[in-house]
Amino acid sequence: MAKKVFLNDFALTVSNFKEAKVKRKKSEKLLTVVSFEFKVRGGEEYHVVTKFLYENVFDVSIPDTSLKFRGEINQYSTSYTNFSDEYSTSDFFLELMEVE
Repeated sequence: MAKKVFLNDFALTVSNFKEAKVKRKKSEKLLTVVSFEFKVRGGEEYHVVTKFLYENVFDVSIPDTSLKFRGEINQYSTSYTNFSDEYSTSDFFLELMEVE
Protein backbone atom coordinates (compact mmCIF):
# COMPACT_ATOMS: atom_id res chain seq x y z
CA MET A 1 0.00 0.00 0.00
CA ALA A 2 1.29 3.46 -0.90
CA LYS A 3 2.44 5.67 1.94
CA LYS A 4 3.35 8.76 -0.06
CA VAL A 5 1.54 10.43 -2.93
CA PHE A 6 3.01 13.37 -4.79
CA LEU A 7 0.74 15.90 -6.47
CA ASN A 8 3.12 17.90 -8.63
CA ASP A 9 5.94 18.21 -6.05
CA PHE A 10 3.59 18.39 -3.05
CA ALA A 11 4.07 15.29 -0.85
CA LEU A 12 1.19 13.76 1.12
CA THR A 13 1.49 10.98 3.69
CA VAL A 14 -1.58 8.85 3.01
CA SER A 15 -3.61 5.94 4.37
CA ASN A 16 -6.33 3.71 2.87
CA PHE A 17 -4.78 3.97 -0.59
CA LYS A 18 -6.79 2.32 -3.38
CA GLU A 19 -6.10 2.02 -7.09
CA ALA A 20 -8.53 0.98 -9.82
CA LYS A 21 -9.09 1.16 -13.56
CA VAL A 22 -12.36 2.52 -14.96
CA LYS A 23 -13.67 2.68 -18.51
CA ARG A 24 -14.73 6.09 -19.77
CA LYS A 25 -18.16 6.23 -21.39
CA LYS A 26 -16.89 8.25 -24.35
CA SER A 27 -14.09 5.85 -25.18
CA GLU A 28 -12.93 2.34 -24.45
CA LYS A 29 -9.80 3.61 -22.73
CA LEU A 30 -9.15 2.40 -19.19
CA LEU A 31 -8.29 5.27 -16.88
CA THR A 32 -6.47 5.08 -13.56
CA VAL A 33 -8.33 6.16 -10.43
CA VAL A 34 -6.66 6.43 -7.04
CA SER A 35 -8.17 7.37 -3.71
CA PHE A 36 -6.68 7.90 -0.29
CA GLU A 37 -7.03 9.69 3.01
CA PHE A 38 -4.64 12.05 4.73
CA LYS A 39 -4.56 14.30 7.77
CA VAL A 40 -4.04 18.05 7.83
CA ARG A 41 -3.44 20.23 10.86
CA GLY A 42 -5.41 23.44 11.24
CA GLY A 43 -4.06 26.93 10.87
CA GLU A 44 -1.46 27.62 8.18
CA GLU A 45 -1.14 23.96 7.07
CA TYR A 46 -4.88 23.72 6.38
CA HIS A 47 -4.73 26.95 4.36
CA VAL A 48 -1.72 25.78 2.31
CA VAL A 49 -3.26 22.37 1.49
CA THR A 50 -6.73 23.62 0.58
CA LYS A 51 -5.33 26.45 -1.56
CA PHE A 52 -3.08 23.94 -3.36
CA LEU A 53 -6.00 21.55 -4.04
CA TYR A 54 -7.85 24.33 -5.89
CA GLU A 55 -5.43 23.69 -8.77
CA ASN A 56 -7.64 20.60 -9.40
CA VAL A 57 -5.34 18.91 -11.99
CA PHE A 58 -1.96 17.48 -10.98
CA ASP A 59 0.97 15.36 -12.06
CA VAL A 60 0.35 12.35 -9.79
CA SER A 61 3.25 10.18 -8.69
CA ILE A 62 3.11 7.20 -6.32
CA PRO A 63 6.68 6.00 -5.78
CA ASP A 64 5.67 2.81 -3.91
CA THR A 65 3.86 1.53 -7.01
CA SER A 66 5.87 3.38 -9.71
CA LEU A 67 2.57 4.84 -10.92
CA LYS A 68 2.56 8.22 -12.67
CA PHE A 69 -0.28 9.96 -14.49
CA ARG A 70 -1.97 13.32 -14.99
CA GLY A 71 -4.97 13.34 -12.68
CA GLU A 72 -7.96 15.51 -11.83
CA ILE A 73 -9.87 15.65 -8.56
CA ASN A 74 -12.96 13.49 -8.97
CA GLN A 75 -14.08 13.49 -5.30
CA TYR A 76 -12.88 15.49 -2.33
CA SER A 77 -14.07 15.77 1.25
CA THR A 78 -12.83 16.84 4.63
CA SER A 79 -14.09 16.36 8.15
CA TYR A 80 -15.41 19.37 9.96
CA THR A 81 -12.88 20.94 12.23
CA ASN A 82 -11.94 24.31 13.54
CA PHE A 83 -9.49 24.90 10.70
CA SER A 84 -8.20 28.11 12.27
CA ASP A 85 -6.98 26.15 15.34
CA GLU A 86 -3.46 24.96 14.52
CA TYR A 87 -3.80 22.17 17.11
CA SER A 88 -6.84 20.58 15.45
CA THR A 89 -6.62 17.94 12.72
CA SER A 90 -8.87 17.37 9.71
CA ASP A 91 -9.33 14.08 7.85
CA PHE A 92 -9.23 14.55 4.09
CA PHE A 93 -10.41 12.13 1.40
CA LEU A 94 -9.23 12.59 -2.18
CA GLU A 95 -10.02 10.64 -5.34
CA LEU A 96 -8.08 11.44 -8.50
CA MET A 97 -8.97 10.27 -12.01
CA GLU A 98 -6.57 10.17 -14.93
CA VAL A 99 -7.33 12.82 -17.52
CA GLU A 100 -7.56 11.74 -21.15
